[in-house]
Amino acid sequence: MTAIQPVEARCDHCKQTRPLFLYEPGCGLHLGANAFTCPWCSIEKQPLLCVRCWGSRKEREDNDPELIAEYETWQQICAANRRAIEREEVCAAADKTACDGIAAATEEATA
Repeated sequence: MTAIQPVEARCDHCKQTRPLFLYEPGCGLHLGANAFTCPWCSIEKQPLLCVRCWGSRKEREDNDPELIAEYETWQQICAANRRAIEREEVCAAADKTACDGIAAATEEATA
């Protein structure tokens, strides 16, 4: 078995040749122009960062109060949507039960 060698190049931040963090798009946080978009995907041209520089940048972003507030808002929106879906499912089940009862009563009356 051959070990995969990490890609090494010059880091745009520290200017040293090191193994790079390779950004992979598709984080799933893109919800439109006015909604939350991750900080990495909002950058027009992704910088080439070594793993160490990427880690320190990620740590700063993870501790950014503005991003934390956006994340908390996102969690509240998701929770509200989850509750709305659960209410719709309960109402649909109640409607089905009522319709089944009406159908059964109609069959009994016509029989």
